[in-house]
Amino acid sequence: MDSSIPVSAAKARVRRVDSSSSLAGRLRALTRFARNYKLAAIGGFIVVFFVVVGVFAPWLAPKDPNAISVRDTLLTPNTEYWLGTDNNGRDMLSRLIHGARISLTVSFASVGIATALGVLLGILAAWYRRLETVIMRLMDVLLSFPGIIIGLTIVAILGSGLENVILAIAIYQIPQFARLAHGMAISVRQLIYVDAAIATGASDLRIFRQHILPNILAPILVQISLLIPSAIMTSAGLSFLGLGVQPPTPEWGSMLQNSLSWARLAPHVMIFPGLTLMLVVFGFNVLGDGLRDALDPKLKKR
Repeated sequence: MDSSIPVSAAKARVRRVDSSSSLAGRLRALTRFARNYKLAAIGGFIVVFFVVVGVFAPWLAPKDPNAISVRDTLLTPNTEYWLGTDNNGRDMLSRLIHGARISLTVSFASVGIATALGVLLGILAAWYRRLETVIMRLMDVLLSFPGIIIGLTIVAILGSGLENVILAIAIYQIPQFARLAHGMAISVRQLIYVDAAIATGASDLRIFRQHILPNILAPILVQISLLIPSAIMTSAGLSFLGLGVQPPTPEWGSMLQNSLSWARLAPHVMIFPGLTLMLVVFGFNVLGDGLRDALDPKLKKR
């Protein structure tokens, strides 16, 4: 009994050393990435900033984003309202902060659904050749239409609302993940260790989980980072057209749509939502470009 105590303590010490070394390795990798890809690091900082703002929006917003003050309509930025007010006297800063939560929720949820379904369909099409024609021709049909047209059609059929916007964006992004996963899975399937796994009698699910998915994960992560800004822009576009998130919910696209009537009288009601939307899209785009360059061996060598 006494001899087991030092052994367990040694094992716990080894686990702590392993976890600390892995954490130090990750920090070194992040530092190296930031040093080699400075613009991508700036984009990553912007993305993290907006994610933190969206998560802690109820605590960061100085005022209620939907509180109306008739006597404070269209105020320019001042000490009380740092970014001014809109035509209903609502605090622009609070609405932009809460709008970050809405826009990021829509983009992350829609891209997450599209990733899960698209990667699954792509792997199935690559592994089961009898399904390949059906799945990939369906993906080709979806890709033949512009994304905003598919989004408008789905929202027009199902109705406006947060859930329907997420579903609409996810549906038109599924083919992009499916085609990427399909092409990568076909190349991985031809590798020797996959043939060895088949020869040993490993199940298809085990091969998918242990051999195919880990080897196609890097380009999928890059695709995610590049499609999130597209989802944000599509969500804003649908809200701008009145088919997305409905007022008075603070959303950047609906805020831009509402500002059209007041842009000459109070330009700040259009400038601040537009700058916010541009900044977050810029952050995701440059971060995605940096990840693509860092994870692609050919580009990294160049």
